[in-house]
Amino acid sequence: MPVPLNQALRVGAYVVRQHLLGRRRYPLVLMLEPLFRCNLACAGCGKIDYPAEILNQRLSVADCLAAVDECGAPVVAIAGGEPLLHKEMPQIVQGILARGKFVYLCTNALLLEKKLDQYAPHRNFAWDVHLDGDRQMHDHAVSQEGVFDRATRALKVAKARGFRVCINTTLFDGAQADRVASFLDDVTAIGVDGVMISPGYAYERAPDREHFLNRRKSKELFRDIFRRGRGRGWKFNQSALFLDFLAGNQRYLCTPWGKPTRNVFGWQRPCYLLGEGYAQSYRELMETTDWDRYGTGNYEKCADCMVHSGYEATAVVDAVRKPWKIAAVALRGPRTDGPMAPEIPLDRQRPADYVFSRHVQDVMERLRHRSPSAADVEDVADAAD
Repeated sequence: MPVPLNQALRVGAYVVRQHLLGRRRYPLVLMLEPLFRCNLACAGCGKIDYPAEILNQRLSVADCLAAVDECGAPVVAIAGGEPLLHKEMPQIVQGILARGKFVYLCTNALLLEKKLDQYAPHRNFAWDVHLDGDRQMHDHAVSQEGVFDRATRALKVAKARGFRVCINTTLFDGAQADRVASFLDDVTAIGVDGVMISPGYAYERAPDREHFLNRRKSKELFRDIFRRGRGRGWKFNQSALFLDFLAGNQRYLCTPWGKPTRNVFGWQRPCYLLGEGYAQSYRELMETTDWDRYGTGNYEKCADCMVHSGYEATAVVDAVRKPWKIAAVALRGPRTDGPMAPEIPLDRQRPADYVFSRHVQDVMERLRHRSPSAADVEDVADAAD
């Protein structure tokens, strides 16, 4: 089972407990972004287009652990930016593991070999290496040659050192099913412990917004990929029902509160992908966000989204409520032919409200009224490594 059994059991019990307590909205995964700075400049990334003053900000160890305690999600995904640029990342990981959480540390792996000695294998810890396909696909996606080779070398070293290593793969328009299938064969042969895969999201200020998949293309692509994958031993670190959703067989609504995001701005509304406002506490995020204004069918920016940060939680809750349903899909795999589930109509969605720049300006105004600390900028030199 690509998802570790102890994690599956713990998360399942957590979901059952929330339902018994009558809670409609609760977190499954905390998306923790301790910094936005990165040592890559990917054309499809919407996380790096900030002024230097914002890129120099860091969440402290205390900030990160307070977010973990405040949110209470059983799983924490540490993203960014590039988390390994944060000088206190080992202490952050150690503190989260000490709280009994499952930790996925997302990284482009350029610094992984250099930093590996600062971490120790743990049953609740996994590296989550970003790889968007084979050498040509990935290096094109990250806008830099040689990154694929460095990343795969680093993940092999991590595996040899006893770490659990997953990969995170984002697919864009133009992805070819046969090449993706060959890539999944290759990483399976390397011995990766699981793959998290989804179509990309068209970030508001991503440098390249022209090469993102719409929902119909996403479903057709994933059907083609899964059709090629039968019997090839691919390991997906995702719910079987989410994979079935990617293949167009489940009609799911987004669950943005399932993966709340804490970053240097605060608690991001409504989700990891959309920054349309920020709350100062998790409670404020949950109680004051108008959740019904977001999601496919409700909001233009969400029209083509099928990303795991929005829909994986929906699939997990469906699996816990209907275990026979996920058992059937897990046995046969995602269906790759026949009619697709009805699509969510878009005729009543509200138009996009482009507010990102205003939030950046607000943060910049606050930063101008305080002096940067040494901790804010200490790791900037590492970004060129």
